[in-house]
Formats: sequence, C-alpha cells, structure tokens
Amino acid sequence: MEIYLPNSAFLGNIEAFIRKFNPENENILIITSNEKWVSVHPIVLCMVASAGRYIKSRDGEIKFKIMSAKSKHYFDVIGLFKVLNLKSQMAINKHEPSGRFVPISVIKNSEDITKFMTELIPLLHKKDQSHVVAIRHVISELVRNVIEHSGYEQGAFVCAQYHKKSNKIRIGVADCGIGIRTAITKSYAAENDLKAINLALTPGITGTTKKIGGTVENGGLGLFIVKSIAKVNRDFFMIYSGDAMYKLLKTPKGMIPRLNADPSKDKHSDTTGLPRWAGTAVGIDIGLNEHRDFEDLLKLIRDVYRKNFKERGKIKFKRAKFT
Repeated sequence: MEIYLPNSAFLGNIEAFIRKFNPENENILIITSNEKWVSVHPIVLCMVASAGRYIKSRDGEIKFKIMSAKSKHYFDVIGLFKVLNLKSQMAINKHEPSGRFVPISVIKNSEDITKFMTELIPLLHKKDQSHVVAIRHVISELVRNVIEHSGYEQGAFVCAQYHKKSNKIRIGVADCGIGIRTAITKSYAAENDLKAINLALTPGITGTTKKIGGTVENGGLGLFIVKSIAKVNRDFFMIYSGDAMYKLLKTPKGMIPRLNADPSKDKHSDTTGLPRWAGTAVGIDIGLNEHRDFEDLLKLIRDVYRKNFKERGKIKFKRAKFT
C-alpha cells in the first residue's frame, strides 16, 4: 500500500487525497508526504493508522519516509508513530493536548469509547450541554457501527481536532474490516459499494436483519443520526468504503436544512471507481457557533424515521400482494 500526505486534506477536498491512495501490495505500507507543509483532517490520520495496523497484523512492513515538512512534529504529538509502533523521527517537547486535539485512539469496546469521550470533552471549551450530547452521540454511533459491523479484530481508530479559527471539531473514524457492502448484503441486496453506502445511511436499514426498522438492539439509525447532525448544522460529512464515497455538502445559509430519509435527496456528491478501501472511513465536521438543540433534532429524526418506516412498509406490502 502507499499513502501520500498532501499539504491539505480536509473534507472539502478529500477526494484528491483518496485518489492517490494505492491499496496494492498488502505486505508493505509506504507513507510519503508533501515536503513543505502537511495539514490533514482526522479521518486521514485514522486511515493511515488503520492501514498501518492492518499491515502489521499481516507481519508486513511500514516505511514512513523521513518528513521534511515544518508541521512534521504534529504527527508525533497526535500519536501516529506511537499507534504504528514506529520510532519517532524527531525530538520535541510534547505539550498537553487537552483543548486542542485527542490523539489517535484504538477503540474496541464501550470502555474505550468512554475513555475517548472523557478526553474529547475539553475540546468543547465549556459549550452548552447540547453540544456535549450531540458530539457524544456522534462518537458512540460511529464507533459502535465499526465494532458491530466491521468484523475487524483491530477495532476502530478515532481521532479529533479542535480548530479555534473556525470553532469546529473535526472527527475521523476508520477501520480495515469487511466494509459496508459485505455488512449490508447480509440482509439487503446491494449491487455496488455506493448502493450499499446509501442503504447504510437510510434510517431503518441495518445489516443485522431484513426487518424494516431493524431490531430493538439495532434500529439502523446510527449513520443517519450522524449525517443529520451535520446536515442541520451546515457541516461536511463523508463516508468511504470499497470504491465509493458519499459526501454530504453544506446547506447554504438562508436555506432551511431538511432531513431526508433518502440520502440521495440531500445536497451531496458521490464518487465511484476510487482506490478500494477494504473497510470503512467516516469523517465529520461539527461547528460550535450555531448548534440546534439535540432534543429538537431527535424529534425531527423520529418524525423522518416513522414516515420512512410507514412508506417502506407500504412498498413491501404491495410487492407481496402483486408478486
């Protein structure tokens, strides 16, 4: 495998980073970077960490070519060398990350989620409780999806950054598991990766059962809730699995964000034919300036869920009646 760290890779321009990813040769991971400056979204860090640990699990080799970029110290303090079990390339005085970022963490169970959330709270800088609840929900849903559906014993890799200038928290989660299509087709037909991603984003659809609405334990709402939080707050959200990527675009100011059960009806971009990512990678930005009350958002989500449940139930009934 080969991963190139560019001078800029955030959700708005993430396609350029993904297109340079080379998934061939699973016996080695070669990491290179821009020579002058590197600034990337947490999803990039989590993908590098996940790919590296995957290669390590196969007794492969990791080659992190010496970085000359001025920002190289960041990759040390964020924990990339540590999680890949590589010797640091620099000698620096590490500073307390609290309030600025949460280092790359491996999540395998609920205890790991709790620990990560404890480290994440200071990034909110004493925002109101609604921020805390919403972001806690984003983390728990994203990681829970990985633990339940990825089939990956290495777990999920998660990381978060706070950007003071934009007053946003950026979160990334990645794994090298079975991927969304394999997970979703245990219960639903999906002819390609993009179709599988769209199904995974649809409320009431889950790979654990063919029953519309899911089960008591898994209602198929996780990714829909995460996407909805980004939608109402006019932020980016993206999900990449297999050779496809779905990216929610920002709702323009002046327009009222409306939740759609069908992800294709949201303002978005979707891309196919990308270098194949075996597992799943998800990124989200959450602005802290304006934030809809989380309880109000949950009410909207419930309304959309119920409407979609009824409509899909009618479709299923009609098909059963006329076939």
